[in-house]
Amino acid sequence: MDVFHRLGVALAIGLLVGVERGWQERDIRDGGRTAGIRTFGLTGFLGGVVGILQPMTGPFLPATIAALVGALYIAGKWREAEEDKDYGVTSIVAALLVFALGVLAAVGDVITAAAGAVAMTVVLAARHSLHGFVQWLTWPELRSALMLLAMTVVVLPLLPDKTLDPWGAINPFSLWLLTITIAALSFAGYVAIRLMGTNRGVLLAGAAGGLVSSTALTLSFARYSREAPQGSRHLAAGAAIAGALSFARVLVIGSALAPDLLVPLASGLVPAIVGFLALGFLWVSRPRPSTDLPGPSTGVPEITLKNPFEIQTVLSFALLLGLISLLSKVAITYLGATALFAVAAISGLVDVDAITLSTARLAGTTINLTTAAGVILLGVAVNMVTKVVLGLTAGSRGYGLALAQASAISVALGAVGYLSYFAFLPG
Repeated sequence: MDVFHRLGVALAIGLLVGVERGWQERDIRDGGRTAGIRTFGLTGFLGGVVGILQPMTGPFLPATIAALVGALYIAGKWREAEEDKDYGVTSIVAALLVFALGVLAAVGDVITAAAGAVAMTVVLAARHSLHGFVQWLTWPELRSALMLLAMTVVVLPLLPDKTLDPWGAINPFSLWLLTITIAALSFAGYVAIRLMGTNRGVLLAGAAGGLVSSTALTLSFARYSREAPQGSRHLAAGAAIAGALSFARVLVIGSALAPDLLVPLASGLVPAIVGFLALGFLWVSRPRPSTDLPGPSTGVPEITLKNPFEIQTVLSFALLLGLISLLSKVAITYLGATALFAVAAISGLVDVDAITLSTARLAGTTINLTTAAGVILLGVAVNMVTKVVLGLTAGSRGYGLALAQASAISVALGAVGYLSYFAFLPG
């Protein structure tokens, strides 16, 4: 039964890839393809049979069969290329991988082989998306990503994984690892905005912008509200959605570093997120006085966001994170844990990620969970007030007042939620 199961997986691997290859080449005439569903399925099954026979025949048979399979695919693809003028070798590589995964399913871990087949099929099916991504990517973005990869893969292992200061705050290894993690999270939102453009509505733009920089999105919408004051409330809705996503981001980051922080942070952040989302959707759902104004399905202003993988941006955040971590440790050592609230208030004026990371690392060890959650929530609240000030000074009166209203309601809901949690703590 084990052999039967392994051969079935090997056959399924080939059929899975064959379906994708057949769909990609569905417009080619019958007999014009080197391989389709049946051929790929049989190739995977052949790999499984060869793997089963390998203990009896030794390694020579698998190597010989693999070479023959490769030669047959190359010959067929060459004839096909002469006719279609398409000299891609993707199908040849896919066939060899199907054979190899069939062997792995027979003699190795079946789950790994099946997972490899799924991953390969996803890559093959994403042909147009990957090609479009390469065309969309600019040289500065590629250069920044490559430099950061080099610094992470090459430099990170060389960094000392120990604290260098008397207070135990600066650990170069963990500091850089956290910096890269935050940059990658922000880059996900940056890619989303670049891929979807600025014509999918304020809700999607606000959601993606909240992952990158809700402050930058708030400022971009504020400036546009001066040009189109009649759309101020809809722009404020986008900024509210960005605020909700930034709160969710804080919740994920904080609880990822300190899982015990999930409940106390959620008690304050979840009500605030609900408040932002409710007002954002309410404002967008109201009729607009003009169809040219920003709405859920109309264009939104150009969003000015920096590439999170820019070296200057990453190094600036690393320095800020190191400074906040050092200030937090020094404040606790000489002034007590309550001094962290002052650090959070100052840090929140600039960035909320730094105080979230530095405080979460102290939670449960240097400071208790209640204090840690309170410090992070204070930083979030101060950061939200900073965005409101930006909205009032850089945007139209309607935009600033709407954002202030949404922020006040959300912060109030968050305060009620957190105080309720605090009140019901045992002891």
